[in-house]
Amino acid sequence: MKRLLMHGAFWLVYLLQDTVLQLVWVAPALKNIPEYVQVRMAFEAAIAALMPKLLFTYFILYVAVPKIVQGTVKLAAIICQVAIAFLVTVVLYRLIFAYYINPIIYSGVLKTRSLFHVLNLLLAVMDIGFVSGVAITLKLLRIQLAAREREKNLVREKLEAELKFLRHQTNPHFLFNTLNNIYALARKRSAATAEVVMRLSKLLRFMLYESKRNLITIADELKILDDYIALEKMRYERLTIHFQRDIDDETRKIAPLLLLPFVENAFKHGASESRFDSFIRMQVQLQQGRLTFSVENTKENDFTGNITENIGLHNVRRQLELMYPDHDLQLQNEATTFSVRLSINLTSYAQV
Repeated sequence: MKRLLMHGAFWLVYLLQDTVLQLVWVAPALKNIPEYVQVRMAFEAAIAALMPKLLFTYFILYVAVPKIVQGTVKLAAIICQVAIAFLVTVVLYRLIFAYYINPIIYSGVLKTRSLFHVLNLLLAVMDIGFVSGVAITLKLLRIQLAAREREKNLVREKLEAELKFLRHQTNPHFLFNTLNNIYALARKRSAATAEVVMRLSKLLRFMLYESKRNLITIADELKILDDYIALEKMRYERLTIHFQRDIDDETRKIAPLLLLPFVENAFKHGASESRFDSFIRMQVQLQQGRLTFSVENTKENDFTGNITENIGLHNVRRQLELMYPDHDLQLQNEATTFSVRLSINLTSYAQV
C-alpha cells in the first residue's frame, strides 16, 4: 500500500507539472479560449501524453533495472531491449500527439508538422527522458539505500552474534575457575564447601537470566561483584581486600558482567598464586555517567614484560570495543603488582 501511495504521489506531481508546461506552450495559440478551458485541455493532453511515458518508465523500473542488478542478462542485450522500448515509446508518443491531442483535444488549432519532424522527435525524447530519468534515479537511490540498510543489518547481526559468543565464552570460563575452588575446598573437607556451592548457585542464576539483558543497573553489577568476592574470600586466609565505592547514581545502566572478569583475574592470578600475604584493592567511581574502575593485586613472579591476556580479559576488551566507543582500558604489569584501570563513558553505549 505504501508503495502504491508513493507511486501515485509521484505521477500526480508530474502530471500537475506537465499540465503547467502544456498550458505555457499552447496558451499563445488558444487566446480566444477561456482560461479554465485552456487548463482543462492542458490537463487532458498531459494525461494522454502520460500513457507511453508510464509504460516505458515501468519497463525500465521492473524489467531492465532488476536484470542489471541481478546480472542475469548480458548488459548488451539489456541495452538493446531498452533502445527498442524507447523507440516504440517515441513512436507511440508522436502518434498520440498527431492523432489525438492536436486534432481532438486542441481541435486542430495548434500548428502541425510532419509525424516525425526533427523538432517533434526532440521534444518527445526530452519529455520521455525527463520523467523516466527522474523515476529511474529515485529507484536506484532506493536500491542503494536498501542495500546499505541490509549491509548495516548484517553487520549488526554479526556483532550481536559475536557479543553473545563472548559472553557465553566468559561464563564457562568463570564456572571452570569456581569449580576448581570448590574442588580445593572439598579435598580439604572444608565446612565452607556448602556455602560456596550456594553462593555459586546465586551467581549462576544471575548469569542465566539477568545477564541476557542488554543493560543492568550499576547496583546489580556491584552486587554480583560482592557475591563473587564473598565466594572467593572463603579460600584465602592471608588475603586483604579493599573495595572503595563512590557512586552518584546506582540506577545508571551498564552492560552485565563487564567488571567481573577483572576481579576474577585478580583472584586467579594474584591471590591463588601467592604463598604469602597478598592484597586486592578495588575502586569504583561513577560521576555523571563516567565510570572509573580500578583493580590492583599482588603477584609473586617478577615478570614485567608484555601482558598475555587470558580469555576473560581478551573477551571483555572486545566487548568494550563493541559496546562502548568512549572507553579507556589500561593494564600495568609491575614486578610485584598487576593493575587494571578502566574508564567508560556509560552514555556512549552503542546498541549492537
